[in-house]
Amino acid sequence: MPIWYPKNMKFSLKYGGELEKILQKAAKNKKLLHEFLLDLLSPAEYQDLAVRWQIVRQLQKHVPQRKIAKNLRVSVATVSRGSRELLNKKGGFAKIGGKRKK
Repeated sequence: MPIWYPKNMKFSLKYGGELEKILQKAAKNKKLLHEFLLDLLSPAEYQDLAVRWQIVRQLQKHVPQRKIAKNLRVSVATVSRGSRELLNKKGGFAKIGGKRKK
C-alpha cells in the first residue's frame, strides 16, 4: 500500500527509517519512550495512536466493530481499517502478537 502524505510535505523513506531507529532506542526505557512520544507528537496525535491501539485490542477480543466505534467514539471505517490490518498475516500486528484471540 502506498504511503500517503500531504502534497506539500517533503517525505523520504529515509526519514521513516531514522524514526524507527530512534524509537527502537527509546523503547529500551519506558519513561524515555513516553517522554519522546509526548515531545514528538501533538496531544491529539498521541491520543489518536493510543485509541487506534485500543481498536486493535478490542478487535482481538472479538468485540463487534460497531460497538468498538461507539465505545471509542470513532468511525466504523477507522475500526474496519484496524480489522483489515489485523487480518494481514504479513503485517506488523501479526508479527508483534496482534493476532485475534480465539
